[in-house]
Amino acid sequence: MSAPVPENSAPQPLSGMVVLDMTTLVMGPLATQTLGDYGADVIKVEPPAGDPLRNNLPTVTAGMGHPFLQLNRNKRSLAIDLKAPDAGAAFRRLIAAADIFVSNVRPAGMAGLGLDYDAVRAINPAIIYCGAYGFSEQGPYAGRPAADDTMQAMSGLANLNGRATGGPPQLAATVLADKAVGLVLVNAVMAAIIHRLRTGAGQYLEVPMFESMVAFVLPEHLAGNAYVPSRGPSGYGRIVTPTRRPFATADGYLCVLPYSAQQWQRFFRLIGREDWAADPDLLDPVKRTARTPEFYGRIAEAMPARRSKDWIADLLAADILFGEALSPEQLIEDPHLAALGMFPEYDHPSEGRIRLIAPPVQASADPARVTRLPPKLGQHSREILASAGLADTEIEALLAAGSVVAGS
Repeated sequence: MSAPVPENSAPQPLSGMVVLDMTTLVMGPLATQTLGDYGADVIKVEPPAGDPLRNNLPTVTAGMGHPFLQLNRNKRSLAIDLKAPDAGAAFRRLIAAADIFVSNVRPAGMAGLGLDYDAVRAINPAIIYCGAYGFSEQGPYAGRPAADDTMQAMSGLANLNGRATGGPPQLAATVLADKAVGLVLVNAVMAAIIHRLRTGAGQYLEVPMFESMVAFVLPEHLAGNAYVPSRGPSGYGRIVTPTRRPFATADGYLCVLPYSAQQWQRFFRLIGREDWAADPDLLDPVKRTARTPEFYGRIAEAMPARRSKDWIADLLAADILFGEALSPEQLIEDPHLAALGMFPEYDHPSEGRIRLIAPPVQASADPARVTRLPPKLGQHSREILASAGLADTEIEALLAAGSVVAGS
C-alpha cells in the first residue's frame, strides 16, 4: 500500500501548537480541521462512543462514516470518558501542555465536567479557550440548545429563502450555519493566537451560533432597517426575487448574471433584442435594480432556445457572468477542479481508497496541506497519553477500566 499522505516536513504557520478539540458534528470539527491544515497538532477528544458523524452511512468499516472523513483529517483521536475521575485527571495533564482548547459543549456541561474556562485557565493560564455553542451567555437565550436547522431559521435565512422562492420558509440544502460559524471560529482563534504571540496572554473566546449567523446573513438584507427610523423593509431586492435562479436551457441549467449596464446590453443584443438593449433604464442602477424581476424573466424566456454549451461559448465571448448548475457528481469530474487537485485520493488503512476535499487556498508558501488521514476512534489514545507523561501502567489501567478506548 502506498504512503497515506505525501511526505513534506516544511514548517507551517501553526506547527508546534497543540489543539484540544472537544467538538463533534460539523461546526467545531470543520474549524479544528482547518487549524490542522495549517499545521496544528489537533487532538480530537471523543467520548468512547465517538463523534456521532462516525455513524453516518455509507461507510466501509463501522465508525468511519463519510462526513466524518471530510471533517476530521489532520487530527489524532483520543477516546476518553471525561466523566470518569481517573480519565479526567489524565486529561488535565494534557491541558497543561495545550495551546488551544475548543469545545461545542454548552457551558453548563463543561462546568459539570470541571472544564469551564476558569478551571482550565487555572491549569494553563496562557491557553486560548474557545466555547462555540448556540447563544451567548450574556443574553436571555443563554443555555438553549441549537443546531444548524434551528440557526438557519432563527437567523432570518429560512425566511429570506422563502421570500426568494415565493413559498414558505426554506432551509438551505447544506449545513450552512454550522459551516459559516465554523469559519468564524477559525478567525477568532487565529486572532487570539496573534494576540498571544504579541502579549503572551491567553483568553476566553465565545463563538455563539445565533449572533454569528445574524452577522453573516444580514449585511445585504438589513436594507431599510439600516436606518433609524427605518426607511423601508428588510431584504436585498435582487436576491429575494423568485426569478433569481438557474435558468433552463435546451439541455440543462445555467445561472446567468448580467450585472453592469453594459453586460445587460450585451445580453439583450445576444438574443437579438436591440430594443431592450436601448432601454434607458439599463443605464440607471436604481431603475435597473427595481426592474430586476422583469429582466430576469426575459433571461428565463430566452434560455431554452439553445443548448448550454452554445450559451457558454457566447457568454464567455460577451464577458457576461454565468455558471453551470453542477451536481456534486459533476464537480468530482470538473476539469478546473481536477487541475487544482481539489479531490485528492489516499490509501486509508481501514477504508481503502478514499477521496478527500483539499484545502482550497493557493499560497506560494504551501501553508495548508493534508498530513494525517481521518483517524479511527481512539487510534492515538496511547501515544497521546504517553506524551502527557502517563506511564504505561497508568494507561493500561485506564484502558482496563473502560475510561479510555484505544483503536487499532
